[in-house]
Amino acid sequence: MAVGHGYPAAGGRGQMRAADADRDRAVSFLSTAYTEGRLSKDEYDTRLESALSARTYADLDQVVTDLPGARIPPVRHVTRTNGLAVASLACGLAQFVFGPLPTIPAIVFGHVARHQIKRTGEQGAGMALAGLLLGWAAVILGIIAIAGLAAVVATGHAVTAHPHAGFPAGFAPPPPPPP
Repeated sequence: MAVGHGYPAAGGRGQMRAADADRDRAVSFLSTAYTEGRLSKDEYDTRLESALSARTYADLDQVVTDLPGARIPPVRHVTRTNGLAVASLACGLAQFVFGPLPTIPAIVFGHVARHQIKRTGEQGAGMALAGLLLGWAAVILGIIAIAGLAAVVATGHAVTAHPHAGFPAGFAPPPPPPP
């Protein structure tokens, strides 16, 4: 069994000192073999004592090498999706339902998620970017709408304050219809 980080006893690596976690992994392997009936109680006790007193990977390997399944495949780390990236995208899409209320959270969550993703290597960079784009697009459209509304109001105010404003000299607007 490659108890010590996958280092077999051969090749000199077996002489590396084992850590408590390595001994615990060997004990767990022995316990599994005992509960499955591959070891008698006396044999389990003897091997358990050897595993707990083992100093090197080679010592640990001697305790478990004759048991079936002694080679344990390495643990694959599954990268998870960043939660803030999901929240950013959800807030960006929620703008279509709730209006501008989720705009700022979409932007903030998107920036924080992108920073965390760069640091941790999690998944979700595309979702964070989409949430950011939706949030900033809503901000830009809001600014354009406010500027357009202000222009309409200002133009309407100018026309009512100066009824002849905007007409070339000598031209007057048509008279209002009679009441």
